[in-house]
Amino acid sequence: MHTEVDPHPGPPPTALGTAPHTGFQILVVDDHPLYRAALIGAIATACGDSRFVEADSVSALLSVLEGHAQADLLLLDLNLPDAYGFSALAHLRGTYPGLPVAIVSAMHDRRTVRQALAFGAQGFVSKSADAKTIGRSVQAILRGELVTPETLDAESESEADAGALAVAQRLAQLTPQQFRVFGMLCAGRLNKQIAHDLQITEATVKAHMTAILRKLGANNRTQAALLAGGLAIAPYAIGPQPEGAD
Repeated sequence: MHTEVDPHPGPPPTALGTAPHTGFQILVVDDHPLYRAALIGAIATACGDSRFVEADSVSALLSVLEGHAQADLLLLDLNLPDAYGFSALAHLRGTYPGLPVAIVSAMHDRRTVRQALAFGAQGFVSKSADAKTIGRSVQAILRGELVTPETLDAESESEADAGALAVAQRLAQLTPQQFRVFGMLCAGRLNKQIAHDLQITEATVKAHMTAILRKLGANNRTQAALLAGGLAIAPYAIGPQPEGAD
């Protein structure tokens, strides 16, 4: 599900890029509506007449991006049910390299922040920060600055092993629909279940699976899920694969 929000109702805004002072367009992706509202409120106070598009999942975000790929900033919750660790971030950075992505997360330990930066995040905002800090952080990211929680030096070396970075590069090759299928694969869903959820035929799912395995360099679903595990925040984030699903 996604919605568009203008926190300052008024005359219809001019299209992005056609006139000065039109404000920023910011995509906000979080599965908790109350936090999305609070985040939008903090940013709206700091960034004036910005416009917001909300999504509650990665799947919804991929649909949003079909019409909003030129947005000024994407704020992405790291723990979305269908994000599977840093897989969504890696895919987005490869598919939309011109769209700055900042992570917003309650998990802001040093390793998680440094991994996010290694996978291409422009910044990292802690959910525990107060509204003014969040507003200032978003302002800085929109200026092109690299932002991290105050406890971490933004200039410190990012952290991700070469194998995980290689997997991230392969994930960037997936189409949006293939990434949706990949996410369901990571959840351990059967082809027929994926077909039902995406309202496509099982033959189409199998075709997507073939393309996904080829792009990831995997021989079967289990290997693909293991590769995704290299980008997981926690090992249990990737579901076991059903027997005989390959």
